[in-house]
Amino acid sequence: MADKPVFNENFYEPSDEMIAVNDLNFEGVEPVTEEEELIAIENVDLAYSGKSGDIKALENINFNIFPGEFVCVLGPSGCGKSTLLKIIAGFIQPTSGSVKLDGEEIKGTDWHRGVVFQNPPLYEWFSVRDNVAFGPKMRGVAKEEYRPLTDEYLAKVGLSDFAEKKIYELSGGMKQRVSIARALINNPEILLMDEPFGALDALTRENVQDLTRKIWWETGKTIFFITHDVEEALLLASRIIVLSKHPGKVIEDIRVNFSRQIAEECAEDIKFTPEFYKYREKLLKLINSQH
Repeated sequence: MADKPVFNENFYEPSDEMIAVNDLNFEGVEPVTEEEELIAIENVDLAYSGKSGDIKALENINFNIFPGEFVCVLGPSGCGKSTLLKIIAGFIQPTSGSVKLDGEEIKGTDWHRGVVFQNPPLYEWFSVRDNVAFGPKMRGVAKEEYRPLTDEYLAKVGLSDFAEKKIYELSGGMKQRVSIARALINNPEILLMDEPFGALDALTRENVQDLTRKIWWETGKTIFFITHDVEEALLLASRIIVLSKHPGKVIEDIRVNFSRQIAEECAEDIKFTPEFYKYREKLLKLINSQH
């Protein structure tokens, strides 16, 4: 099992008084200082060609992602959150700047970066087992090697009893569990998740959030997670990056501790605490101020 993620223990405790939007800050949260980054994003811009000229989606994006972090990205609609994920995944290239994995520039897709989308692109005519095993089979991994791995990841996502079911027989939450297992079985260096729970009902969403947090905590896997839900970010992230309105720029980068407390201390009622509420309100004000 991988080492547990490293967290900042100096948990920020905001004052009792709510802060005005213009004075918003997260003073007291320790900056990220690890030396060995997994992903390095340097001076990234991305522009699309439009009828009236280039339209800039992202501007001067600079930050690193470190091993074991659970990074959530928040921002108003159209700020380039999903575009940033696609650049890290290798689906598209930035107009300028660079994105590197372990010091090597990302120039395309590969199994080192697993991706989970809101609508899982699963093979409906395959069984759950065959969907999960698809990646290793395509990479030429021997059956005696990928078969036990498939069983292991089916167990991790709670689908052992549904291994022979066809995808069309599953609920939305189960399909996302298959998608997570299919990404993880390749042992990617980072798991990229693009608003993966947005289409789920509230109860299913909470269950899959709990599953994702548990997998992250137990495996130490690095996760980069796009969401528009402030509460979801606070419940999952060890670090939250906020993008501005179009074109997207990084306007806040903070560490948070709620996910660690839930995972380590079973503090399941943490979202009802004053600290959680104050973080939630501050992030909402920051995002809404972009409108």
